[in-house]
Amino acid sequence: MRNIIILFIVGLAISVSSCREDFQFEPSTGDLTFSRDTVYLDTVFADIGSSTYTLKVYNKSDKDISIPTIQLGRGQASKYRMTVDGMTGENNRVFHNVELLAKDSLYIFIEVTSDVASANPTDFLYTDQIQFDSGDNFQKVELVTLIQDAYFLYPKRFSDGTTETLPIGDDEVYGFFLDENDPVNGNEYVWGNEKPYVIYGYAAVPTGKTLNVQPGARVHFHAESGLIVGSGGSLRVNGQLSTTEALENEVIFEGDRLEPDFSDIPGQWGTIWLTDGSTNNYIEHLTLKNAIIGLLIDHNDGTTTTIKNSQIYDCSNMGIYAKTAKIYGENLVINTAGQYALACTLGGSYEFKHCTFNNNWSSSQQLAVKIDNYYTDNTTNQEVAFDLEQANFYNCIIFGSNQIELFLDKSTVSPETNWTAPIFSKCQIKFNNSNNQFTNNPDYAFINDTNEIIKNGTPDFLDIFNNKLFIGADSDAKDFGVNVGVPNDILGNSRNGVFDLGAYNSIVFPED
Repeated sequence: MRNIIILFIVGLAISVSSCREDFQFEPSTGDLTFSRDTVYLDTVFADIGSSTYTLKVYNKSDKDISIPTIQLGRGQASKYRMTVDGMTGENNRVFHNVELLAKDSLYIFIEVTSDVASANPTDFLYTDQIQFDSGDNFQKVELVTLIQDAYFLYPKRFSDGTTETLPIGDDEVYGFFLDENDPVNGNEYVWGNEKPYVIYGYAAVPTGKTLNVQPGARVHFHAESGLIVGSGGSLRVNGQLSTTEALENEVIFEGDRLEPDFSDIPGQWGTIWLTDGSTNNYIEHLTLKNAIIGLLIDHNDGTTTTIKNSQIYDCSNMGIYAKTAKIYGENLVINTAGQYALACTLGGSYEFKHCTFNNNWSSSQQLAVKIDNYYTDNTTNQEVAFDLEQANFYNCIIFGSNQIELFLDKSTVSPETNWTAPIFSKCQIKFNNSNNQFTNNPDYAFINDTNEIIKNGTPDFLDIFNNKLFIGADSDAKDFGVNVGVPNDILGNSRNGVFDLGAYNSIVFPED
């Protein structure tokens, strides 16, 4: 009996399969629909590939169809490339007899790599179409992207196939020295605003040279790239106050991915490294975004690195990492970093006036400000101490998402010799000493001085997640400061005898 049942099931399966017909695909009738009628690929630099963009194609009919052709309008000459449901077709540009089931859809993924010469000379737009079928059934989706010309700075490639590198101690990094007489870019020690600069590898300023960055300059660093100012070299960032939201006079350092989705992604490029011995560095009206470390300031040569009216945002490690450095900062804003917004380490000398240091990175370890004066030698397990000459904060905000956003870490080796207690005068500091571990620590005595410190409270920032650290009319930082010789805020507005804490004068926020 069991064998009879098995034979019956097998016979039934064979009968059903013999009656089944293969899918019958009919030619497309031009009734496709699309997720969009134009695909705008965001601005790209000349000869640098774009991100991948998506178009979804729908067959809403009850019939399985075959699309005779899907192709780029410019054919094999097109600067666009695409895949259709994972297929590459003819050089990612032409596809034949693409099948699409009833009530189903397919994905087209599009990229572009173009040069300025291929774009429209009046508006620098490069355009094409994705064309479906032909004749009466012809349909199309437009493709548009803006091609931006730039100066490209990168290491030379030698005839033996090797590339230029920079010596860093006993190691080397992919990088190059700037050239006063580059045959393509001209004088690379002056970065102007005629068109952006795109840096591959580490650009280096050697001894005796100064890099001057002019108002309105836009500098884009590729992944694992940055700027190194060597011993005896100097950096001068000469940004100026802007009058429009376009920040026409601000200098901007950021990554080379121009798509909006990358605008606040941390860690897209390396750092600006002011090495041991670099001299007379001056930075004004700089906005620096998306680095691993924004500014790495390493000892210098005893001269002061001055930073005014500048902003550092969204660094994956630290906004400013100072090592035995000498820094003066005013109207400086640092927001969001993986470890510290500001790290003043291995001693040094620091003075900050009307600065805003905030860190809302999503971790339990991040801090707005850390100050220390030593490291522990891995071989001897002994502390190596440095002199902290001063660390003075006037009219500053030190805040963030954790319970404590300020940490002082003093060496136990000759503590009174190597450590001058930091001064926090007229500051707002996030400091919830919930378990009283700092109550008897003399270095934190300031936290209970209500004349000098607002402990916790609310700074009433406008929008920390979009780097808008204006303070509102309800801010505890409003009117708490005193005159420390910085008459205007970061936007050039007069403080006019009223001294709010941080880099911005308080404002009345617009209603939603």
